[in-house]
Amino acid sequence: MRIAKEVEVVVVGAGQVGSLMAARLAAAGRSVTVLEAGAERGTQSLASSQIWARQLKGTPGVAASGGADPLGVNFNTGQGAGGSAVHHYACWFRLHPEDFEMHSRYGVAADWPLGYEDLRGAYDAVQEEVGLAGDAAAERWRPPGADYPLPPFPRFRQGEVLARGFARKGLHVSPLPLAIATVPYKGRQSCIYDGWCDAGCPTGALANPLVTYLKWAKEQGAAIEYRSRVVRVVTDEAGGRVTGVIVSRDGERYFQPAALVIVAGFALETPRLLLASATGRHPQGLANGSGTLGRYLHSHVAGGVFGLFNEETDPHLGVNGGQLLCQDGYAKPAGEGKDFVGGYQWLIAHSAKPNDLLGIACSRPDLHGAAFNAFMADAAKHFASMTAVGESLPLAENRVALAQELDEHGMPKMQVTHRWDDNAKRLYAHAMKEGVDIFRSAGAREAWHGPMAGMHLLGGARMGKDAASSVADGYGRCHELANLFIAGPSLFPSGGSVNPTFTASALAHRSAAHIAAEWRRYTA
Repeated sequence: MRIAKEVEVVVVGAGQVGSLMAARLAAAGRSVTVLEAGAERGTQSLASSQIWARQLKGTPGVAASGGADPLGVNFNTGQGAGGSAVHHYACWFRLHPEDFEMHSRYGVAADWPLGYEDLRGAYDAVQEEVGLAGDAAAERWRPPGADYPLPPFPRFRQGEVLARGFARKGLHVSPLPLAIATVPYKGRQSCIYDGWCDAGCPTGALANPLVTYLKWAKEQGAAIEYRSRVVRVVTDEAGGRVTGVIVSRDGERYFQPAALVIVAGFALETPRLLLASATGRHPQGLANGSGTLGRYLHSHVAGGVFGLFNEETDPHLGVNGGQLLCQDGYAKPAGEGKDFVGGYQWLIAHSAKPNDLLGIACSRPDLHGAAFNAFMADAAKHFASMTAVGESLPLAENRVALAQELDEHGMPKMQVTHRWDDNAKRLYAHAMKEGVDIFRSAGAREAWHGPMAGMHLLGGARMGKDAASSVADGYGRCHELANLFIAGPSLFPSGGSVNPTFTASALAHRSAAHIAAEWRRYTA
C-alpha cells in the first residue's frame, strides 16, 4: 500500500465543521489535509433548479433506514465540497442555557460536558465571521451575546399575514436569524430573496462553506482532496493513538499518516467510520469503550402547517428558512397545558416552490388530477406555510450500525434504526393544534398540517464528562485515543429545539482553538 507524505492534521469531511476546523488549524500554522468523499464544486456550478439541486443531497446507496419511524437520510445529508451545508437553510440559533442541562434540570436525556457560557464567545466570533442577519433585541428569548453584524430580513406579504395570526393569539415574533447577507458582506452579494437556498445559492449570499470556511481553509494553505473516501482510521500497536487513515481513491488504497485526526463526517458517517475501524484492542470500534458509539442518534421532531388565504401572500418571495421566528413555546417543563417535556419553535413564512421539500405540492399529496391543478393555481398566490421544530429525547436503541453489505470502496454500509419517543409525539400533536389555530386567527380560509417528520440528524458519538457513557469530551477528543477528535452534530447529547449548524460551528471554533493552544499535549 502506498504511503503518502505525513501531515500534521487530517480532517475527514469538507462540510461546515470540517472546513472550519481546517481553516482554523491551517491559520495556526499546521499542515492540514482535508479528505472529502464527494466531488469538488464551486458556486459557479450551482443552479437554481430543484431537479438539479437533488445531486447536492443525500448519500445514495450507503444507508438503509428502518425501525418503527425510519429517518430520512436524503435531504439531511450530502457529499462533496461543503457537504450538507451547501443546501442548508441558514437558520442559525443559539442553544439556550437549559439545553445543556437536560438531565440535571428535567431528568431526561443527558447533560452536555459544557454550558452556554463556554460557547458564548464562540457563537459571537462565528456569527461575525459568516455574517448573521437578525434583530437580537426583538428575539426576547435569545440568550445573551453580541448583536448580529447584519440587519434583519424584510417581511414580505406572507410574513405579514402570519404575524397577524401570532399577534391575535398573544404570541410574539421576531425576524428569523439567518446566515445570509442582507447587505454586501466580506465580498459576498446581498440576498435577492428568490428562495433558492437549498439549490446552493449561486450568488454567495448564503454563508455555506464554499464562500466561507472551505474557501478560507484553501487560502490558509490547507490541501483539499476530493473523491477520497476514508475507509479506516489506523491506530498504533498499543491502541492508544491514531497514526493516520486509509483512503480509497480512484480504485487505489493508500495510507495517509497524520499527527492528529479529526472526523467531521456528520451524524451517520462519523460513527460508521469509527465502527468500521475496529481492532483487536478496540473490538467494538474506535472510541467505543462505552458502547455508545452509533447510539443515541436523534432528530428534531418537525411538522408543517399550511393554509390558503383570500388575500395574496406572494409565497415565492423570501428564503427557504422563513421570515419570522417564534420561540414562545421553548420552555422545557411539562405543565401549563403541556403533557410533554421539552420545547419547540416556529419557523414562519417559508418561500415556497411548486415542489420538493417545503414545496406547495407536497402539502397536499392527497390531491390528484383536476383537483390538484385547481389547488396549485390557487396556492400559487394565496399559500402560506410554517414549520414547528421540537425536541425529541435521545434513545439508546436509535442508532447507526454496520451492515453486512459493502460499498464500492469495500467499506460496510449502514443500517439506521429509529423510533419516536412518546414525549415527541405529544409535543408534535400540541404544536400542530397551535399552528392550525394560528392560521385560522390570521384569517386562513383553509388550514391543515402535515405528518410528523424528522428534521436534522444529531448524536451517534455523543460527548460527555464520563468516559463510561460517552464517546468524546467537551472538545470532541475521544476518551480512549489521545489524538483523535470528532467534530459536528454527532457530538450532541441533546438537540434543544433549534437547527444545529450554528452550535456545531461554535463547538468546532472552540475545539480548534483548544487544539491549536494544546498542540504538544495531543501530539507529543
